[in-house]
Amino acid sequence: MSQFHDIYDRRDGKGFLAAFVILLLCVFSPVASFSANKLVVDADLGSETINKNIYGHFAEHLGGCIYGGVWVGEDSPIPNTRGIRNDVVEALKDLDIPVLRWPGGCFADEYHWMDGIGPKEKRPPMVNTHWGMVTENNHFGTHEFLDLCEMLGLEPYICGNVGSGSVLEMQQWVEYITFDGDSPMANLRRQNGRKEPWKVKFWGVGNESWGCGGNMTPEYYADLYQRYQTYLRNFSGNRLYKIACGSYGTRFDWTEVLMKKAGRRMNGLSLHYYCGSGKKSRSATDFEEEDWFAQLQRALEMDEILAAHSAIMDQYDLEKRVGLIVDEWGAWHAVEPGTNPGFLYQQNSLRDALVAGLTFNIFNRHCERVQMANIAQTINVLQAMVLTQGEKMLLTPTYHVFEMFKGHQDAVLLPAYLQCGDYQFGNEKIPMLNASASRSREGSILISLCNLDPNNSAELDCELRGADPSSVLARVLTADAITAHNTFDDPESVKPETFHHYEFNKDGIKAVLPPKSVVVFEIQ
Repeated sequence: MSQFHDIYDRRDGKGFLAAFVILLLCVFSPVASFSANKLVVDADLGSETINKNIYGHFAEHLGGCIYGGVWVGEDSPIPNTRGIRNDVVEALKDLDIPVLRWPGGCFADEYHWMDGIGPKEKRPPMVNTHWGMVTENNHFGTHEFLDLCEMLGLEPYICGNVGSGSVLEMQQWVEYITFDGDSPMANLRRQNGRKEPWKVKFWGVGNESWGCGGNMTPEYYADLYQRYQTYLRNFSGNRLYKIACGSYGTRFDWTEVLMKKAGRRMNGLSLHYYCGSGKKSRSATDFEEEDWFAQLQRALEMDEILAAHSAIMDQYDLEKRVGLIVDEWGAWHAVEPGTNPGFLYQQNSLRDALVAGLTFNIFNRHCERVQMANIAQTINVLQAMVLTQGEKMLLTPTYHVFEMFKGHQDAVLLPAYLQCGDYQFGNEKIPMLNASASRSREGSILISLCNLDPNNSAELDCELRGADPSSVLARVLTADAITAHNTFDDPESVKPETFHHYEFNKDGIKAVLPPKSVVVFEIQ
C-alpha cells in the first residue's frame, strides 16, 4: 500500500487536521484510494515567508569556478567587463540570485585578504593547498568580488579566515570594506580605487571548523567564535549578520554546543549537507537507475536533517531569531574523466535537476527556520549552474530549476497537503512526488512539483482552496534519459518547455506529470 505523505508542518494544528481528514477520506471512502495523487493548497492561508536568500549561491576559489569561470582578466579575448566574463554575468542575472558566498569553503581558512588588494602586478601569488595545489595570482580579490556582486545586483556573503587567520585580520577586513570614516583601512580602500564603502551584511566566522577549517571541537570553536565576533564592528550604518560555523549532516552535538554556548551572539548558524552521488559513486552522466534512486533518497534526507537541527535550535531560541544557514548543499559526483581530481569538475544531468527541485521544496517548507541556502557551486564545480570551456558557456539542468523556482523568493509559503503513491526500486521506496506552494506579494501562486519516478507518469489532482484563479502558465523540465545533460556541442538538450498536459478550472488543476520531471504552475 502507498504511504500518505503530508508535506505541511505537522506542528501546525490546522495542517495536521486537514491532513488527517484527507487520510480518513482515503481510508473510508469506497471510491478514494491511496493510489490517487492529491495535492490540496490553501491559497488564502500562510504566514511564513520564504526568504529569497534560500536561492543563494556559493563561489569558491576551487578549480575553474573563479579563474576561467568568473574571472578571465581585462586583457582576455573573452568579452569581459573589468576582467569579469560578460556571458556568465548575463546568464546569472536571469536567476535573480539574492546572495553569493565567497571565497570559500575550505579555501576561506587559508585566504589572507590583504594579498588580494592593490595593483594586480604587486599582489603576491599563493598556493591553493586544498584544491589541486595550483598557484593563484590573487587577481580576483575583495574589489573584484564586490564588483561582481554589484553587477549581479545581489548581496555579498563573505566567509572570514578563522583557521589560519587572526582576529585582527578579520576585524580589519570588515573595516576596509564598510567604514566611511578616516582610518588606516578605509584610507587604504580609497587608495585602491574605492572611495565609498560597500554594504556587506552577511559575514561568516570560519568554515567547517570541525574539519578543513581547523579540526576543532565544538566547545573550542564556540569560544573562538565568541572572541572573533566581538571585534566584527558595525561601521557607518552597515549592520553585520554574523554566521557561526555549524554542523555537517547529522552531527547534532555541534549544533547543541554552539546554540548553548554562543547562540545569543550569533544571527545565523550554518549547516552543510551533500547528498553525494549514486549507489556506486559514478560520474554525473554514467549511472544506472539504482544510482538515480539512491541519490534522490539521500537528497530527501534533507527534510529530516533540517527538522532535527531546528528542534535543537528551538530549545535555545524559541523566537527563531537565529537563522539556519545551509550555505553548502548539493550533489557530489566523481569528477569527469580526465580532469584534475582537485578541481571537482562534474557534469550536470537531469538527475541533478531533480535533486535541486526537491531540495528547494524542502527548504521552502522549512522557511520558518531556514533563512539562507547556497548551492555548491555556481560555476564549473560540483552542482554548477554554468559550465565554461574557453570562450564557450552552457547552462545546466540545475540552472533551469533555479530559474523555474525563482518566483518562490520572498513569497508566502502556502499550506499544502500531498497524498501520493511511491516510487519503488527493489525493496526500497520513496514518495513518488514532492511539492511546495507559495503566494507572491502580487497574489500569483507558484506550485512546484517533482516526479521522482523515472519510469511512470503521475496523475495529479490539485485542489486550490480560497482562490479565484483566472489563468495558469505551466512549464516542465524533463528528457528521454535519466542521464540527459547539456554539452558544448548540444547546449540545449535539457531545457524547460511549455507544459500542456493538464486541465484547469476555478477549483484547481488536473495534470499528468511526466516521469523524471520538474513541473511548475504559475497561477493568476
